[in-house]
Amino acid sequence: MVLEGIMHASRYRGILTALRDGHRGRSLFCYVDVSLPETLRRHLTRPQVSEFTAAHMSGLYTAHDVLGWPRELVLPETTGLTDAVEAIAAAAGLPQIGRDDDLLPNVPFP
Repeated sequence: MVLEGIMHASRYRGILTALRDGHRGRSLFCYVDVSLPETLRRHLTRPQVSEFTAAHMSGLYTAHDVLGWPRELVLPETTGLTDAVEAIAAAAGLPQIGRDDDLLPNVPFP
């Protein structure tokens, strides 16, 4: 399962802890540590740019809002997409050799 979004640790720690503790397999938590100025700059490139103002986003922003759990992967804002994917795949123990034999078959949805 992948959860992505603004999930303040103070509000979502309990839910995330329950998900982690209730999962029998490995759990990996990643946090992209992005400053407010960089968050606002990136927002300008999104299709939803007109849906949220800088003032609104500033009110939602919490700096370095990590869970603080052992092995939580914290990526700095300078991490590019390829490096982030590689770091997450490595931390999750996923193959990084371009393998595609474990993909589900492309079956049309009914």
